[in-house]
Parts: sequence; structure tokens; C-alpha cells
Amino acid sequence: MQLNIENYKKELRGISVVEVSGEGCANCITLMPILYKILSLRDDCVLHHLEVNEQNMALCKEFSIDRVPTILVLKDREVMARCTGYQPEEILEIWLDTKINEIKNNV
Repeated sequence: MQLNIENYKKELRGISVVEVSGEGCANCITLMPILYKILSLRDDCVLHHLEVNEQNMALCKEFSIDRVPTILVLKDREVMARCTGYQPEEILEIWLDTKINEIKNNV
């Protein structure tokens, strides 16, 4: 799901993973399919995409985005974990599993 300032409050319910990227960012382009692959195996969270552009600057500011790629793990719009920069698939999968399970166990 593409996030923007109009829909994010409705879309970010429960556990969400937000992939934040910028157009032309090589690491973002490389990371996207890895993230989709990892999260396609899970049914306990929803993956969203936030493109850093002029229309989404207010939302990027709200989430304190200062570089791309950034991955946010949220619970009901509250940022619970953040990872910036490109991460290898194995490391990213372990990190996501850990953070999502921490959120689920603290509910």
C-alpha cells in the first residue's frame, strides 16, 4: 500500500512495516524486493511503502525520516523500531522477526 498524508492514519493500524525510499536510490530499489519477499511469508503485519517526495514531506517529517532507505516497524502509527540503510536479507529477516515478535509479546 502506498502511504500518503491523506491515507496513513486509516492504513497504519495494528503492526505495520513501512518501507521508506526515494526515487533513484539504488539501495532502495535493491532492498524493496527483499523486504517484500520476507514479509510475504508473514500474516501478522502489513507492508506499506512511503515515497520521499514533495507531496509526502510532512509525513516524512512526522516519522523523522532523514535518510533512505528506512524501514519502520509501527504499532498503531507509533514507531517501535527503525532501521536505516541497506541490510542483507538474512540480517533484515532476523531484525524484522525480532522486532515484530517483541511488539506481539508486549501487547
